[in-house]
Amino acid sequence: MTTSPNLPANFIDSIINEDLQNNKNDSRVHTRFPPEPNGYLHIGHAKSICLNFGTANKYKGLCNLRFDDTNPSKEEVEYVDSIKADVEWLGFSWDDRMYYASDYFEKLYQCAILLIKNGKAYVCDLTAEQMREYRGTLVEPGKESPYRNRSVEENLELFQRMREGEFADGSRVLRAKIDMASPNLNMRDPVVYRVMHAHHHRTGDQWSIYPMYDFAHPISDAIEGITHSVCTLEFEDHRPLYDWVLQELTEMDFPSRPRQIEFARLNLTKMIMSKRKLRALVEQGYVSGWDDPRMPTISGLRRRGYTPEAIRDFCDRIGIAKSNSTVDIAMLEHCIREDLNAKAPRVMAVLRPIKLILDNYPEGQIEQLEAENNPENPEMGTRTIPFSRELYIEQDDFMEDPPKKFFRLTPGKEVRLKYAYIIKCESIVKDEATGQITEIHCTYDPDSKSGGPTAGRKIKGTLHWVSAAQAVPGIVRLYDYLFREDSQDNDDFAAAFNPDSLEELTDCMIEPSMAGASAGSRYQFLRQGYFCVDPLSTNEKLVINQIVGLRDSWAKAQKA
Repeated sequence: MTTSPNLPANFIDSIINEDLQNNKNDSRVHTRFPPEPNGYLHIGHAKSICLNFGTANKYKGLCNLRFDDTNPSKEEVEYVDSIKADVEWLGFSWDDRMYYASDYFEKLYQCAILLIKNGKAYVCDLTAEQMREYRGTLVEPGKESPYRNRSVEENLELFQRMREGEFADGSRVLRAKIDMASPNLNMRDPVVYRVMHAHHHRTGDQWSIYPMYDFAHPISDAIEGITHSVCTLEFEDHRPLYDWVLQELTEMDFPSRPRQIEFARLNLTKMIMSKRKLRALVEQGYVSGWDDPRMPTISGLRRRGYTPEAIRDFCDRIGIAKSNSTVDIAMLEHCIREDLNAKAPRVMAVLRPIKLILDNYPEGQIEQLEAENNPENPEMGTRTIPFSRELYIEQDDFMEDPPKKFFRLTPGKEVRLKYAYIIKCESIVKDEATGQITEIHCTYDPDSKSGGPTAGRKIKGTLHWVSAAQAVPGIVRLYDYLFREDSQDNDDFAAAFNPDSLEELTDCMIEPSMAGASAGSRYQFLRQGYFCVDPLSTNEKLVINQIVGLRDSWAKAQKA
């Protein structure tokens, strides 16, 4: 297989290209995405999904989906289902190549037996605390376990009894026998099996011992014929162990000898990229669930209205690096704006309405005005919107005593209503008890509609509006970031949590073209931003999530 010269280069591509030139792995490229089903995937996982599946697609190879289900105490079928849905939603397919580490439990056990027989593994009775003490430090070598030199026969017997469930959790482990003086702490006789009496979502109560990730992963890769095992940078120090496991098991005659390659994980400003912390947010009630639109989970982003195209574009833009860095979340927001700019139909929605009455407009009259659906995409055509004597505009679009350069509606001043007429404020009505403005009374220029004699008059302000009688009521949820500051290393959610991350507006008025809009439909609300219909929306009342505002700070910074 040869690669296209037009393929964008990154260091992983360079490694694969070299392997192909040397005819390594019979010129195959076979990757895998190996999530642990202990939570929902987040935007960081999206980068790994795009990389693994995308690399396979680029080289016309294969990519497996494999669940690392080696820790049943934290795993649930719900997470398996959510991961499958996320990968498919992002636009990738594993075809018939969906596997589980649990598919290989018997094979993994036999691999452990082989290590014991070859004098490369032993059963250790040290407690977890004692093992930490024996392990040593970065500057001091570790000490050998007093159980390190058990005979092969004794180790085989004890390991069999571990499998049969004879021992309590944590009482015994199986350790690889490598080098307690190694400068790499991961090579100081790491644990490869532990006792765990936990019900597994696939194997039930069949097993009382479960393999560790560092043991199960390289073997699973080799069994599946993986050629390039791409993982995040925190596994760089684990690579010698990955290679050691495969080297010591050459007798197993696996279909391939995979190569582990590490890349920098994705860190985003304003977002947490730890599944453990995200799980805590859900369990402690800071969010409504894993798919809360404020969450960085793929399901949360999907519910909020992000598109798979925007996320794939974002992953392409940030690229693949060898060193960790943090990406500005404004870049992700730029990608969804750019994607929706040509896709999303425009509508008018008044989020904080105030009544506006045109005193000289005929009572009972309703006009149907033509409006373009998307000025960036003329093929999307036009729609009609009703116009009448009573309208709603935004509260913020009127000021009784405005500052300079306020070009919206004020007493005695004119503005243009989008797609409609020029109007002039004549008077206001206030609530006697509160002093709040309840109505704005205006007059309109009947000749100022598009095509009319005075339509060309220059007016600085243009407002969006909806007809009061035909408007569709809606609940609109506005979002800010979950945390006031970057909280990657902060477990104190209460201190960093932003109580204003969700604002729910319950009295919004939306143009009637959105009546009955289906869940997941995306729109640009003129002058407001991009929005998506929530799955909880009904025909009686729309529920709408803000995707992102219109202001694009990232694009502006790139032009500076």
